[in-house]
Amino acid sequence: MSQLALCTDWPHHNDDEMTALLVIKAGDAIPAIAAKRRDFETWIAAGAGLSLADVQVVRVFRGETLPEPETVPGVIVTGSSARVCDHEPWSENTARWLARAVELDKPVLGICFGHQLLAHALGGEVRQNPRGREIGTVDVKLNASARLDPLFGRFAEVLHLPVCHEQAVVRLPPRASVLGATALDPHQIVRYGAAAWGVQFHPEFDANIVRAYIDASRDDMLREGLDPEAIWHSATDTADGTFVLRRFAEMVRRRGQEQRRFAESAE
Repeated sequence: MSQLALCTDWPHHNDDEMTALLVIKAGDAIPAIAAKRRDFETWIAAGAGLSLADVQVVRVFRGETLPEPETVPGVIVTGSSARVCDHEPWSENTARWLARAVELDKPVLGICFGHQLLAHALGGEVRQNPRGREIGTVDVKLNASARLDPLFGRFAEVLHLPVCHEQAVVRLPPRASVLGATALDPHQIVRYGAAAWGVQFHPEFDANIVRAYIDASRDDMLREGLDPEAIWHSATDTADGTFVLRRFAEMVRRRGQEQRRFAESAE
């Protein structure tokens, strides 16, 4: 059993609804955009074609408890301004929870910080990206392994996706499979086991959200020799992230239906 304090107050929905998608919230979006556009969980739900009523949000960075991983049909882990390599107690507890979820073959999607935390949970290493900050809308190139992947198998070879990170997965866990890379990150998309993925990109971001993060990072970008104005203007809206979220949400919906049928047959 995990060292986490766990709860079992899981929501119940009708059979035809998307049920029990867990969003593990690892931090808040920057205030400049959150005040106008809300936050990670809202963007993720919208991108997945859901309402907030269709998901359970657990704010682990505020000390909220997680449900037993056995009860969860699927989970998405958000981005955060926190750093995995700081090994904060809530982060380490969440990492142990994620390792158990992967062991149970639960559908898991880690986004940005969530991608890094998932890699750390399974034995990888996270630190400052040796290739530098990656921010804006970038090309993510899928490799041959992605062609047969249940989440990324039907995409074009090159995806256009928003990114915003300084840290990266620099050493993969055992048995990890890289599915996609960018010019600054060879581990942009990674699969673990039957149903867990880490993506360094932000499938829930649109161009305006990316631009808000660029605005908040302008001084640092200039010191690093980047051109924030050019990157700001090159940020574009893309449907690729939405397709990733919706395909993952469909996996979770099916898993939830299977879970309910199993529970009903056992009664």
